[in-house]
Parts: sequence; structure tokens; C-alpha cells
Amino acid sequence: MATKSGKFFDERTDESEAKARIIEKYFATWAQVVLTTAAGRGGKIGYMDLYAGPGRYKDGSKSTPLLVLEKAIQHPQMSQMLVSMFNDADDKHTSTLQEEIDKLPGIKTLKHTPQVRCGAVDEAFTEWLATTRLIPMFSFVDPWGYKGLSLKLVNGVIKDWGCDCVFFLNYNRVNAGFGNSIVDKHIDALFGEDRAAKMRPKLRKMTPNEREAHILENLAQAIKELAPRAFVLPFRFRNLNGTRTSHILVFVSKHFLGYDIMKGIMAKESSSEHEGVATFTYSPADQSNPLLFSLSNFSLSRLKRSLVKDYAGKTIVHERLYEQHSVDKPYLRPNYRQVLLELEAEGKITCSKHNRNTLAKHIEITFP
Repeated sequence: MATKSGKFFDERTDESEAKARIIEKYFATWAQVVLTTAAGRGGKIGYMDLYAGPGRYKDGSKSTPLLVLEKAIQHPQMSQMLVSMFNDADDKHTSTLQEEIDKLPGIKTLKHTPQVRCGAVDEAFTEWLATTRLIPMFSFVDPWGYKGLSLKLVNGVIKDWGCDCVFFLNYNRVNAGFGNSIVDKHIDALFGEDRAAKMRPKLRKMTPNEREAHILENLAQAIKELAPRAFVLPFRFRNLNGTRTSHILVFVSKHFLGYDIMKGIMAKESSSEHEGVATFTYSPADQSNPLLFSLSNFSLSRLKRSLVKDYAGKTIVHERLYEQHSVDKPYLRPNYRQVLLELEAEGKITCSKHNRNTLAKHIEITFP
């Protein structure tokens, strides 16, 4: 992949398929969640793609805009509520995308005609997002590099009720950007000027794995500083050899339900597990070397130890425990259920009355 307008759309790779599946699955589930409430609050939901591309790869496979519209066409209620906007700075992309949209079977059944815009995602557009009240909106931001991607942009697309976003970050370029003063303003926009200034000298002394962890942690913290209620969930794509992270898909939401749904989707798209816990990573090399490329040491045994320590002397409802403890960790709801049942069987916790081998959300759990 050389440029967004060049080889990027030549062929759909396994990685781009995984990315598209994540976006398509989340959009469909998100829409189902917000439809009922949105119906009583204006009757509209939205999808916005700020770097939409031409709609298809050169091998003929569909990219995200067409997949999302097809999903809406197939759903009677969604087809009458979806407002969609597709933007790209390349006029060849937008003209081709418009042609592809017009050819979609059933496109005329959509109540709101998809809007295709040609323009840069610049400061003026970011300011418009920051000052405009959005309908419930799922936004996808894939700038290929990182130019145009900023904390203000991310906050602008998640600030209103029902608004979630995913952005696709070229980690290779961001990592290199910390050592290139020419692109300081773009790095500063993404991490915040003060934070980026503190990161630069630290990163120079770190190993590649330490750099990645530090960059990811600071990106999440920068987003949460601007939007304190935000949940941030990264999904990493490794290179062909599985040795380095090349891109990162980052999900941001202010709602735990959205975070929980996306965590389940990303876990299923992970190409490997580490001791029963999804790695939230797609690596082509995992097919032949599944144990070599886990970036974390999370495991069910570690979860068990953590719960016993963190909740010692406390009684808490199962669902509340899950919502508190699972944030910023890769564990899923079934992981907690399994571990808690094991702890109960071992006599290390007590639970209020429940059916055998199940643990409903309302069950009270007491840690001695």
C-alpha cells in the first residue's frame, strides 16, 4: 500500500477484510441498539465516513461504504432512518463512489439519499463537528496516515448522545513521526502538545515494544482527558511476519454497552488467544506461530488472582463487577463468568443462590 489514492485500493487484503468486518458488524449492532430511542428523538441515525475512498477495491471487492449501505437497505426500519455522509479529498474517489452507490440494488428504498462530499478534513470541518449537535452517529475515520486526525476531531464525533467512532491509525507513521520535527503539529494534534513534548524524549530510550505500549497508553489517556467518560479500545494489525504492529483500529465510545459490544466483535476477529484470552490483534503470522506474537500476559489465571485481590472484603453484584473491572482489559463477559464459577467451586468466594453452571447479572458475590 503506497498511497491512499494509489495502491491502497488495488486489492483487498486479509487485514482490510478484518477491518471491514469489524466496522460492518459494529454498525449493524449499534444501529439496532439506538434505533428505538432515536425513533422518538427525531427519527434519524447516522453513518459518517470521512475518508471514504472509491467504494471498491480494483479487484472488485466492496469497501466499507457499500457494505454499510447494503446493511441499511436490508433492514426496513434502518432504511427509513439512516442519514449517511461519505467524504474524501480526492474527487476521483468521490465520483467513483457516487457511481457505485447509485448502482446498489435497492438504493432508492433509502429514505435519505446518501451524501457524497469532496473536501479536506481540515480545521474548519473539525470546528463544524465541534459546534454542531449530531444525530446518533457512528463515524469511521481512516486517513491512511494521521494528517487530519486530532483529539478535537475525535471528541467532535463522539460528544453527542448515541455517537461512537472508530479511527484507523497508521502506527508505523505515528511511531516515526515522533522523531520527525516536520510533522510535530500533526503529532501534537493527535496527542496534545504538552503530552507529545513529554513523550518524545522518553520514546527515544525505549525498545520497539515499549514504544508501542507507551504510544497506545498515551493516546488513550489523551482521549480520556478530553472526554472523561470515554472508553477506548484498540485492535492491532501486525505485519506479514508478525514482528511489528503496522496499524491500529481504535474504537471510542462514551457508553459501556458500546464498548462491551465492540470488545466482543474485536475478540472474535483476533487471530490468536493467550491462555483463553483474545489478543485483540490480527497477525497473518499467527496461523503458523500462534504463541510467538501475544503482546500481553493477560490470562484467566491472572484474572482470577486480580479479582480475589481487588475485591477482598467486598460484596458486589455480578454485573457491577464486570462493568467496573473489565474496562481497559481484554477480558469478556464469559471470561468473568468462568472464573467466578471456578472461585466459587474452590470456596474462595460465595454467591447468592443461582442456577448450576450459570451466573446471572443480578447475583451478589462476596469476597472474604
